Amino acid sequence: MDGKTDWLEIKRQLFHLFLGISIVLLYNFQILSARRMFIILVIGILISIASTRYKVPGIAWFLERFERKHAKFPGQGAIFFVLGCFTVIGLFPPNIASAAILVLAAGDSFSTLIGKHFGKHKMGSKSVEGTIAGIVLGFLGAFIFVPFLTAFLGAFVAMISEALDIKLFNKVIDDNLLVPVVAAIVMYGWSLI
Repeated sequence: MDGKTDWLEIKRQLFHLFLGISIVLLYNFQILSARRMFIILVIGILISIASTRYKVPGIAWFLERFERKHAKFPGQGAIFFVLGCFTVIGLFPPNIASAAILVLAAGDSFSTLIGKHFGKHKMGSKSVEGTIAGIVLGFLGAFIFVPFLTAFLGAFVAMISEALDIKLFNKVIDDNLLVPVVAAIVMYGWSLI
């Protein structure tokens, strides 16, 4: 990985972390709701569609600085991130949704950063070191909102799922959607036992 690509990935993951923490804070202060997340998602999709044809002021600047070159459409990561957050906010209790979003924000960000910089042992397309970092940081984020074992199980299963590149209809499910949904399902299911 060259220096420019390296810096792009660091910026992307820091934004990923900041976005997740911001969504959790806004949600817990009742500024964001499932309805507002849905509106943000629809606006994001419309902006993405417009960005395929036009250089949208502000958005084009953002895409040039943060978008991965292999993205299938403009804003792919951000749209799936908001979709994942919207899904867990709409389907799960607030503490589970918040914990799941922090597994995504902290776990997925740090698994990428640690994996790319320190990963030596491959596990599919990911690294063992990155996955372990994701589990630990995802657990620490989730533990703010749910009990110890619930947080650990949610982070563990979600980050292992992310490392396995789970497919649906022969397409790998975007980790920004997969991680929070899997974390929320596991934590909610465990809380019912």
